[in-house]
Amino acid sequence: MARNSDVVRAFACGQSADAGNLWTDGRSLYSYKMKIAGRTLAGVVVGDFTSPGGGYISMTTSCHVNLAKSVADTVMLPEIFTATFVEMPF
Repeated sequence: MARNSDVVRAFACGQSADAGNLWTDGRSLYSYKMKIAGRTLAGVVVGDFTSPGGGYISMTTSCHVNLAKSVADTVMLPEIFTATFVEMPF
């Protein structure tokens, strides 16, 4: 099983990887079953599901989001990310 940092690197490259609670199919990045990031033609977009970002879910998800931010081209407010990438997936 990969480490969390390996999963984030694989996601950034469009490859699948799994570290248990953090996994990717190469197009989206998930913390548990919640989508926290997506790849678009414009690059990697991460939802800021952390306490400072206003979308705190859990300490573990916050750690996953902070790792994902290291490869992000755009970081979105959680409400905008959810409306764009979860409720209306494309």
